[in-house]
This record gives sequence, C-alpha cells and structure tokens, in this order.
Amino acid sequence: MGQSKTAVIRSDLDIVIARTMARDAAKALGFGAIDQARIATAVSELARNIFLYAGTGSVTVREIEKSTRKGIEIVCEDQGPGIPNVDLVMQDGYSTSRGMGMGLPGAKRLMDEFNLRSQEGVGTTITCRKWRN
Repeated sequence: MGQSKTAVIRSDLDIVIARTMARDAAKALGFGAIDQARIATAVSELARNIFLYAGTGSVTVREIEKSTRKGIEIVCEDQGPGIPNVDLVMQDGYSTSRGMGMGLPGAKRLMDEFNLRSQEGVGTTITCRKWRN
C-alpha cells in the first residue's frame, strides 16, 4: 500500500485542497487526464457534502493494489447527522441543496467502486475506488 494523504474539511477552501490533492495523487499514480478529472470531480462533490451537511470531516486519498492492478482509494468521513434514507439520496436527481452538484449518484458513476455507510447521529463514511486501466 502506498502513502495516504488527508485533508480536513472545514471550509470551501478545504474542498479545493481535497480536490487538488486527489488529482495530484491520481496523476502520480499514472491515471490519464480524463480519469484525473473524474476523480477530482467526485472528491469535490463528496467534500462539498461533508462541508454542507456535517460541517467538518476528512478526505483521505491513498494508493491501493489488488493483484497486478493499481488504483486510488478515497475515504470521506464525517461525524455529522448521518443520512436517514440512503436509497433516496442515491437516486438520480435527488437534491436537498437545490444546487447544481451531481450528488452522490454522480460521484458514484465517476468511480469504479462506491460504498456508503451512514448512521443517523453518528456520521457517514464513503469509500470509493478507481482502478487504473
């Protein structure tokens, strides 16, 4: 396993820092420009959700390996209110913020693997991975 880097999310600026960190890590791992943009966009969306709904949390990016495949893993964690209805928020077009964001379904589409665990009153952890072709 490679090194991991973590960005603490407390402000709009931290969203940009997390996005840049993820893009730089993807580039260093040999991902092409399109996948770098997909990864950065997903991280931006997930970090924005941390800021909007939990106030604070973290985004951790690390290199992963599975047999001969290399990839990137992003873990987004918060101790916010949690998501009462995960099935609902994973539906395309669902929005609580009326923003132009693509939401969790959009972030999921940009990645190869996407796992969301949330408990009301405890927080949310999203782990997503992108594998290099």
